Amino acid sequence: MFSKEEALQLKKDFWTGFANEYPRKWLLHNTKIKDVTFKFFVDNKTAQIALEIEPKEDEKRKIYFEKVESLKTILLDEYLEDAIFERNFYLPNGKLISRIWVDINQKVSVNNKATWPIIYDFFAEKMTSFELFFYEYEDYIKDLEINT
Repeated sequence: MFSKEEALQLKKDFWTGFANEYPRKWLLHNTKIKDVTFKFFVDNKTAQIALEIEPKEDEKRKIYFEKVESLKTILLDEYLEDAIFERNFYLPNGKLISRIWVDINQKVSVNNKATWPIIYDFFAEKMTSFELFFYEYEDYIKDLEINT
């Protein structure tokens, strides 16, 4: 078990190590769509990458999700075969969002430095694929005037 300070330092070391291993600017919050972001997630059980759709207006959330969902076959066939689509996903704070995500599907932990290279490679491979998909279809996804 780690103290709070040790756990914080371990997480800091993890993210610094990832930035050193893959030193590039990730898309993340720069989608140019308000409240639509890419995220990396890691804890003591798993690692994930996700596109989180969380506009305050529920109708916008639904539209953006449906736009991405309308491209589901392309996303699964050409970019991320194991992507999971969740129209209604509840964050730990109870907030309702829509989410498209990929799980690493093996036992890893931010607390286990031996698994860090596996997580780093997973993050880089899957997020790169997700970003390529987004860049290819971003005009369609962004444009609320184009119906799904």
